[in-house]
Amino acid sequence: MTSCHCGAGACYDAKFDDRRAKADLQHYHKKGPNRSTHLLLEALGAQGVEGASLLDIGGGVGVVQHELLGAGAARATQVDASRPYLTVAEGEAARRGNADRATFALGDFVDVAPTVDDADLVTLDRVICCYGDMESLVAASARKARRLYGIVVPRDRWWVRAVEQLGNLMRRLRHDPFRSFVHPVDAIDAAVRRQGFVPVSSARTLVWQILVYAR
Repeated sequence: MTSCHCGAGACYDAKFDDRRAKADLQHYHKKGPNRSTHLLLEALGAQGVEGASLLDIGGGVGVVQHELLGAGAARATQVDASRPYLTVAEGEAARRGNADRATFALGDFVDVAPTVDDADLVTLDRVICCYGDMESLVAASARKARRLYGIVVPRDRWWVRAVEQLGNLMRRLRHDPFRSFVHPVDAIDAAVRRQGFVPVSSARTLVWQILVYAR
């Protein structure tokens, strides 16, 4: 998912519809993971993923799970609020021969967390910026991670905030319910540490910060 927030599942389905999901999958087939996702995968790989279980939250077309299953992870669960994206991700998992190692669940993760199993690795790639209540999302997701917790979040810089604010203004004028957030990285870091993690890797692109924590 891109950075957004929406109050209802139908709204997510409208924004992240079948057409957009198929376009994202086509882009992934042609160019592979984007730069920030690549850095996240690289950092997780350096910590070891062989035989691990993965919980990928807001995974879109499933790039993180497809790549980590290909790198030796044993199984993966993806939770997403967009039904079209889950459908595309599930189809891609089947195409890659991973249908028996991949599980998919629909919903707001904070709501469905009690029904989701713990995993060795938990990832949120450009997802925390999708959620207004950062503290609840981080707490609910980090509790599920037995070993590693990897996130990609917007850098807390004025130009990133300016773009985000402009985007929210345009959506408001169009009566679009989506909103995006640039949560302070220090606050995110503190929320993760409160769940018993310490940072083991950090990288940046122009817009995104990639952080991996270990328990």
